[in-house]
Formats: sequence, C-alpha cells, structure tokens
Amino acid sequence: MPVLFVGHGSPMNIISDNTYTRSLTALGETMVRPKAVLVVSAHWQTRKTFVSSAKTPPTIYDFYGFPPELYREKYPCPGAPEQAESVQKVAPGEIYADPGRGIDHAGWAVLKFMYPDADIPVMQMSLDVMKSPREHYELGKKLAALRHEGILIIGSGNMVHNLSRVNFEHLYGETYPWAVEFDRVLTELIEAGDHDSLIAYDRLPNTKLAIPTNEHYLPMLYTLALKEKTDTLEFICTDMQNGSISMRSFMITEAK
Repeated sequence: MPVLFVGHGSPMNIISDNTYTRSLTALGETMVRPKAVLVVSAHWQTRKTFVSSAKTPPTIYDFYGFPPELYREKYPCPGAPEQAESVQKVAPGEIYADPGRGIDHAGWAVLKFMYPDADIPVMQMSLDVMKSPREHYELGKKLAALRHEGILIIGSGNMVHNLSRVNFEHLYGETYPWAVEFDRVLTELIEAGDHDSLIAYDRLPNTKLAIPTNEHYLPMLYTLALKEKTDTLEFICTDMQNGSISMRSFMITEAK
C-alpha cells in the first residue's frame, strides 16, 4: 500500500470545495482500495502509544466555535479491531489497544473526501507525549509490515501549524513569509531524503514560529519513516491556508 502524509488544517475544510479537498477526492478515486486505514493523529496525545480498536467508533468533534453544520457531519465508518491487533503485533509491548476511542477530525475530515461512503474500516494511533521525535520516527519504521497487509497508513497533521497567527477569516490569501519559507525548507529536505534534519527540526530557522508545538508535525515523521529506498514520493497538495498553515501533503508509493 502507499503511505500518505496529509495536512488537515482548519475544520472549515470539512464543508469546503477547494484545491485541497479536491486533491483528497482524486486520491480516493485513483489509489488502490485499502482493506483498512490507520491514521496517526495529531489530535490524540497520550502517555504510551494507543491504537483504537472499537468495532463502531464514534465521530469525535474535537473543534469548537465553528458553524453548526460542521457538527451535523457524520462519518459512520466501521472500526478495525482485527487490524488493530496487527498494529500491536508489529511493536510488541509498545502499542496498546483502546476499545473506546472514536475517530477525531484528523481522521474523518480527511477520509470524508477520500472515501465518502465511509465503508472502509478505520483505526487511529496516538502520539506518545513522552517520546522524542527520533523515537516517533523509529516507531514509524516498525509499521512497515502493515503496508503488505492492505493497510493504508496516513500521518495527519500539518508541516507548518501556528494557531496563534492563524487568519480564520480567509482560508486562502496572504501568507506569512516565515510560513512559506519553512514550508520550502522542509520540502527540500523531504525531496533530498534528509530525514535526520527533519527529525532534528528544532535546529531549523523559524521553527518556533512554524512549529510552536510539535503534535501536528510528528505524524509526518511516521510517514517518512516508511519510505523505502526504491519508493517514489509525490506531493499531492501544496496549498497554504489561513496565513500560517501548510496543507502540503505527499504520497509515498512503491516504484513500478
């Protein structure tokens, strides 16, 4: 299976038709259909690493103060308890099942466009707040076997994500120069395969502005950790939104 990193950005994308949401729709229409989806979520932070194993996971509305129609959206996907067992087995004693966890908007706001029928089993994996970026990357490597089991792994976050500077009035428009520059630097490092520099992102210029907290950045490291030497990498969206959020998304696929 391919591996994705998707910038999910503002919840307003849930009810928007734009170049970003259309890129997700195109992905769902052209990619091989997975048996299940595993989303590494920027919105689920825990002590230890957990994978959701609910049979019927509820839709989690983990955002506040948005238009009422957002809270009427549903994504009634089935859960993936059997595949959750496979996730635990790739890292014995390191990943634990959570049978009560639903699907937050880092997952369903993306999958709504890719798989609008909500007919593919979905599970999410949390971010252990005690792990270093290097430890997250190394755990990501252990997920590689899941690609051969028909599981689509999606890191869902944002490469640049500063909510204190966000302009919610305009989804598209003027963007901060430091946000554009940080997005450019990360893009060059991704294209060069320089994962060490991406793991040590705190040494890059403008990090405190671009990534004041790292929960949206870390899912990208899980995706990059799964890139094999012969895999190809393709950027599927390069948008900037709300002035301070990079929606840049990419797909890693097996070379043909």
